[in-house]
Amino acid sequence: MNPETPEEESSQILATLERGLACPHISDYICWDPDPKLTPEKVVDRALAYKPIVL
Repeated sequence: MNPETPEEESSQILATLERGLACPHISDYICWDPDPKLTPEKVVDRALAYKPIVL
C-alpha cells in the first residue's frame, strides 16, 4: 500500500479487502509480513487460501 495514501482511505481499502476476501489477516499480510518480496498478487493468493476454523 502506498505510504502516502491518507489513513482514512487506507482504512476503507483494508475494510473492503477484508469483506471481499473474508480474511481477517489481510492487513497483516500487507503491513507486517516478513517477506519483503510479497507482491499484491501473493497477498491476494494468501488471503484467498485462508480457511476459518470451524467450531
